[in-house]
Amino acid sequence: MLGMRLQVYHRTIFEYAAPVIDSVNTLHLEARKFPFQKTISSLIRVLPATRLRKFEDLFQNVCHHFEIPKEHTKLEIESRLKVQNLRLTIPDESFQATPNDLQDAATRERTWQYLQDSQYVVHHSQLWKQAIDLTFDEVTIHGKSLAIMRWIHETFRYQPGVTQVSTTIAQAYDLLAGVCQDFTHVMLAMCRSIGLPARYASGYLYNGPSDQLVGAQASHAWCEVYLPHVGWIGYDPTNNTMADDRYVKAAVGRDYEDVAPIKGLYRGTSQSRMIVDVLVERVDAP
Repeated sequence: MLGMRLQVYHRTIFEYAAPVIDSVNTLHLEARKFPFQKTISSLIRVLPATRLRKFEDLFQNVCHHFEIPKEHTKLEIESRLKVQNLRLTIPDESFQATPNDLQDAATRERTWQYLQDSQYVVHHSQLWKQAIDLTFDEVTIHGKSLAIMRWIHETFRYQPGVTQVSTTIAQAYDLLAGVCQDFTHVMLAMCRSIGLPARYASGYLYNGPSDQLVGAQASHAWCEVYLPHVGWIGYDPTNNTMADDRYVKAAVGRDYEDVAPIKGLYRGTSQSRMIVDVLVERVDAP
């Protein structure tokens, strides 16, 4: 059952053109335990040095909050994470589950918020129609999810720089281009529009020696769909693959707004530069 043991190094540096003050930040950089993933160790370092307050958010993600009131011209956030992943094993009854299997009270209570509109994922009539056309002949939740994932992968062009964090799914659909965040938001909208509970997963991707996966040198995002009898299973439209033991999941939520790796505010100049380094490696068990 053991899959991969992976370690992640993630460093973000903000350099400001002039001194800034009152920096307030929330981090989603430490993974909690998930059904197919166990966190072995986690370390977060911030410079200028400050106290980090650890808490759980509404989605049970592990978060850290810190404040730097004094003047500074540089902010450095470094995260080191090691996880043990299990191989993705999905029972046949989950593969064969249909939308009718989502109607019991316990499942509806667990998934209802992932069927609603959210800040970055709202109803889009053309995507809704496309989702219906794609999945009309598919009976199972898994089959419908695969059809949507494949269509996005084949239709949208992976192109960094054409979208921003605030890009809406309507803008991404007009461009038919974007990055993993946009691909994921589109898939969330399509799944939710036909009654499939879907949530946003944020984390990292290990690109092995012979793999040609997109998004491995930065934080990554993919869609998770709820399959009865097993739970939330990942579908990555950026790479047209299931999120298996190559993926390190850090946080989940309704969309990017809920899981941004670093989200904060400060007072001072608007001119700044951000440098991001991400390295995901496979490590042998001791």
